[in-house]
Amino acid sequence: MIDLLKENAPACSTAFHVGIQEPGLMQFSAHEHLHELKELTKTLGMSSSGEEIVFLRSPQAQLFIGSGKAQEIAEKAKAVFSDCIVLDCELSPSQQRNWEKIAKLPVIDRQEIIIDIFARRALTREAVIQVELARMQYMLPRLARAWGHLSRQKGGAMGTRGEGEQQIEADRRIVKNRIAHYQRELKQVKKNRESQRKLRERNLVPHAAIVGYTNAGKSSILNRLCGATVLVEDKLFATLDPTTRQLRLPENRSILLTDTVGFIRKLPHTLVEAFKSTLEEAALADFLIHVVDMSDPYFEDHRETTLSVLAELGAKDKEILTVFNKTDVIDDIVLRRKLESLNPDAFFVSAVKGDGIDKLLAALSERSVEALRKLSVAIPPDRHDMISFAHRNAEVISSQYADDGSALMTILISSRFVPLFTPFCKGREGR
Repeated sequence: MIDLLKENAPACSTAFHVGIQEPGLMQFSAHEHLHELKELTKTLGMSSSGEEIVFLRSPQAQLFIGSGKAQEIAEKAKAVFSDCIVLDCELSPSQQRNWEKIAKLPVIDRQEIIIDIFARRALTREAVIQVELARMQYMLPRLARAWGHLSRQKGGAMGTRGEGEQQIEADRRIVKNRIAHYQRELKQVKKNRESQRKLRERNLVPHAAIVGYTNAGKSSILNRLCGATVLVEDKLFATLDPTTRQLRLPENRSILLTDTVGFIRKLPHTLVEAFKSTLEEAALADFLIHVVDMSDPYFEDHRETTLSVLAELGAKDKEILTVFNKTDVIDDIVLRRKLESLNPDAFFVSAVKGDGIDKLLAALSERSVEALRKLSVAIPPDRHDMISFAHRNAEVISSQYADDGSALMTILISSRFVPLFTPFCKGREGR
């Protein structure tokens, strides 16, 4: 079977980039989105042969944009010898086919670019499974595009199917089988990850997830704090696999830090679904460390995108420590002071030089104390489930039974489990 995104896709070294300015989107934002698209294709080794921003009143069924404008863009792309056309939008399979009929060039949408980046960056078995599942789901409705050349080469008699149609049906079965296979594997991966989380919870070590827009410096922060050796590159999505490291703190305390996959606007739905078990690290952490690249002129948009994704994951109510990274490359003192005044609780650091890291470490040490609570509870005899839960997920400091059969326990437990025990509390104090 020909792989749409690898073997069957022509190699593209130069791309003509098309940005989309939809209603309500400011012109400078459209330019920023186009710049990001160029950075994405640059990660795949493509250079830009030209670019254009199209103002779109409403999406068109045939080509997403108007047919006249599409024809004009196709001619411009061929005039500068482009290998392909890349659009900053999500095209349906039929729209993609219609574009390629007009342009006589490969036409790629944003989600195909991101999926291809993920495919090249996946290293561990978990990431490979997640990306392959997303690729297969993207490929399935586009098999006609992959085998269209066979249908054109050879016609068939009425009521018969040509070679291309036969191959499409065979490939469709294979792809569906692969999707089912990867979904089964991901279920097992999810079970393994849940087991790892339970072990973390049982050890009563507070857990923080490092989140942020792609290329904000999350891995650099992890390396600086923990002395880790996570891959750091000045590329979008340099790392896909969540990496967890233990950070030793003063007074014999520690905290777990997890570097999560970077966020980006319009992350393809198939990737969000595939990476759900990974992204859940943010939703299940005790608190979040939101890294913002303050050297990026569009960092405010990136910050909002990250917060929006966190809301989708159900993590919007988590405590968030905001960390403005890359102070070492900021020469604008006015901007720095403005950000500090607008974000008095934020931390301003340089992961490369270590500036401001001491203040961040002090805050993490403080959070490690706040993440645990000592509770005195009286659990009635008909709630043995809560007694078992306490033994599994807390440190039982003392335990005895009252005359009425209630379990009188003093436990040390993660703050996220406190609401479960609130109905049984006799009193509580921080560690």
